[in-house]
Parts: sequence; structure tokens; C-alpha cells
Amino acid sequence: MKNFNHINAKSLEEAIAILSEKNTVLIAGGTDIIPLLKDTVLPEYPETVINLKTVPGLEFIKEIKGNLCIGANTRLTEIAGNRTIKEKYTALAEAASKAATPHIRQMGTIAGNICQLTRCWYFRKPQNRFQCVRKNGNKCFAAAGDSRYHSIFGAVNGCLAVNPGDLAPALIALNAEIITTKRIINAIDLWETGYPSNTVLAKNEIITEIQITEPSSGTKSTFIKFAVRKSVDFAIVNCAVSVGKDSARICLNGVAPNPYRAEKAETVIAGKKVTAELAEKAGDIAVADAKPLKDTAYKVQIAKILVKRALLSL
Repeated sequence: MKNFNHINAKSLEEAIAILSEKNTVLIAGGTDIIPLLKDTVLPEYPETVINLKTVPGLEFIKEIKGNLCIGANTRLTEIAGNRTIKEKYTALAEAASKAATPHIRQMGTIAGNICQLTRCWYFRKPQNRFQCVRKNGNKCFAAAGDSRYHSIFGAVNGCLAVNPGDLAPALIALNAEIITTKRIINAIDLWETGYPSNTVLAKNEIITEIQITEPSSGTKSTFIKFAVRKSVDFAIVNCAVSVGKDSARICLNGVAPNPYRAEKAETVIAGKKVTAELAEKAGDIAVADAKPLKDTAYKVQIAKILVKRALLSL
């Protein structure tokens, strides 16, 4: 690991001022940024790391006027174990409980989880070995290389790597809003495959809070994950669904560069009693537009079954 300046920010204003400078990054739990620094993954090594854990008022879970409010620095283990979240926002609690390992959940924060960078092995190769499109290069190496964990819905901005987050589909299924120092972003609009960020956040923009409106009476949600191992692994495919009396939201992840909301499948379910036949139909429609790579056809069937199982579990 190379030398860098480490600053314990005392306020958001201070963090933003420093973040506006060249070659700066944020750290909270550190479960993503530290490995990136150790392996020299990024094209430009950060000169300054700004610690957000020292900023007061960013770690909380509370209900305010019908909204669930979660501070950006709230740890995954706190979200997974919170009674209110488990009862009313079940998909989020389940997603948090299945992310990474118990040790990482004790460190990782909700904002860090939704902002983490892609796990693509070409992007993550130590010493910045592959200058891919996510690093302002001119090619995605997975297109002709090893793509077995990559997209089944094509590329975004030339990149075939998938969004790795477990909380992302849960937040989309629950129609969450992301509060930043600049604006309010609907969860579905947060992610964008770019250089090298996974989000639409500006360089000097910081997530402060996540808000979710309390679901209407009778609404249920859940999260389901398929991985090689139950712990440690990132999802090969995961799925979050939320079904109410007249509405349904279905989101897959691990299948595209950005979380994939299956809106066509939602119309099949909305306002209807979920049966095995209807859940299977929704699963088929959710992957109807899939265009798998040579190594990812198997993920289509997994995604289809996860949608069906998630819906039937409700």
C-alpha cells in the first residue's frame, strides 16, 4: 500500500471541501476501499482518504412521519437486526443479513454497500493490469475473456461487469430514496456504470441518509440470494420483491451492470393473487429480454427461478 493522507472529517462541510480536491476518496467501514488501495486497483492512486466515521449524526435508524430513515454510516449488522426493518421492510433486513460475512457486516455501512465498485476480476486485477472501459480504456476484457459471472442483459457504456450489491435490489423493490448533500435520488436512478464509479454521484457529493416510505397495509417483501457459498460470496444472482394489494416491484442484481428492475414481470403480478403458475410466468417474463454471454447462459435459469421462489415465499 502506498502512502496517503488520512483526514478525520469533523463535518460534512469539511469532507466535501476536501473531496473537491484531486485524487481524494471516502472511507467509512473500509471493506471495499482498503482492498482497492492494497492491490493498487485504481488508475490514479488517492492522495487523500477522508474518514466519514468521525462525522457525527450519520449512524441511525428511526421512523419519522411514516418514513424509515437510515443514516449513511449505519452498519449492515444493525440493519439486519432491527425489529422495525425486519417487520415492515423485510427485504432490506434479509439483504443486509446475507451480505458478506458477520465480520464485514459489523464494519460495512449501508452507503458503502450501495456505492461499492464492481467485482469484475479484470477491473480488480492488482497493479491496474487491465485498462478496461471502466478505467477509461477502450475495451471490456470480459467480452472475449472469462465472463462466467458477468451480465445476461448486455453492456452499459461498454462494460459487461455486474453490480455486486445485495442491498441495491432491496432498496429498489422498496422504492427507497437516497438523500445526498446535493439532492434526493430515487433508488432505481442511483446506479450508473461509469469511470470508475458505480453511481451517479458527483465527485463532491456524499450520501447522508436512505429513506423508505412505510409500505401500505398488507404489503410484503423478501430478498433471496444464490451464491456458491452461503457466506463470504457475492451473489451470482439475487432478487428482491415487494408485493402489495395493487402493486408489485421486482428487482434482480448480479445480472447486469446496474440493478435490473423487471417491470414487465411486475405487471403480471400486480393486483393478482400469486399462484405457482403466475409466479413461474413472472419469472419467465423477467428474463425474456436476456442476451447472455457465452459463459452466462446458466444465470438466466437461476434468475428465473429466484423470481418465482421469492414471489411464492410471500
